Amino acid sequence: MTGTRIPFTPETAPCGKTCGGERLVDDDGYGLVIHDRLYDCGCRSIRHEYHDGSINLSAIRHDGKRVKDPIQPDHGK
Repeated sequence: MTGTRIPFTPETAPCGKTCGGERLVDDDGYGLVIHDRLYDCGCRSIRHEYHDGSINLSAIRHDGKRVKDPIQPDHGK
């Protein structure tokens, strides 16, 4: 898998704070793409795009609690 780290401008993190961070994009070249956002506050949001077109979203706040139904309309785009 190839990976790229890209800084992003401040946006709303899973905890509700506005902060920047880094976006990591991994692509295996066969349809699996992983978008991982690491926020400066310690939160993390993950988007897996699978070869069959299905998508799995998850988000974890900086205190370790999982966020239910993460809202990420432009995540990784």
